Amino acid sequence: MEKLSISTEYITLGQVLKEVGAIDTGGMAKWYLSEYEVYVNGELENRRGKKLFSGDRVKLADETSIEIVHE
Repeated sequence: MEKLSISTEYITLGQVLKEVGAIDTGGMAKWYLSEYEVYVNGELENRRGKKLFSGDRVKLADETSIEIVHE
């Protein structure tokens, strides 16, 4: 499982997609979430603005798993 370290209280799902290289620009987040299944903590999620906090887990369509950790 990949760990994504954040220095703020939270990060949005769209920002996570960009950070891990699933999308090239923030504007692609809406398209990505409409085309691919993304799970947050085991539940299907399609809101690019969904706030993710330390301990949250994201699973992308290509089976990549990311855990959010606070620095």
